[in-house]
Amino acid sequence: MENNTIAFVLLRLAVAASMFGHGLVRLPKLSGFSHWMVSSFEKSMIPSALVVPFSYILPIAEFVVGLFLILGLFTRLSLIGGGLIMVALIFGSTMVEDWHSIPTQLIHAAFFGVLLVFIRYNGFALDKLISK
Repeated sequence: MENNTIAFVLLRLAVAASMFGHGLVRLPKLSGFSHWMVSSFEKSMIPSALVVPFSYILPIAEFVVGLFLILGLFTRLSLIGGGLIMVALIFGSTMVEDWHSIPTQLIHAAFFGVLLVFIRYNGFALDKLISK
């Protein structure tokens, strides 16, 4: 395996572990996470009618994106999905003026973008087995 492929896999697994972990720890306490998020957005411009469904979808989306990236399955779509999740989180952080979270979210977004640019090195993945 060449170094570019190894580097891609390591970066893919790093961002996958973060997404998977975020979703995994929130799924068992989904209702509590939703209540926390709704209360965090009480004073924002975003109505709770939008925050509530997002708060239930987010952990599932994080978990699924993380799992697919760990497996290297639907890698391109998972990277795009992960990037879109980060865009939504960055927007949400600005609405509640949570400026401290944005750098971490931007780093995640950068990982998704860079991996998407270099997806041709996605050699160690279920995608490769399926496409054969």
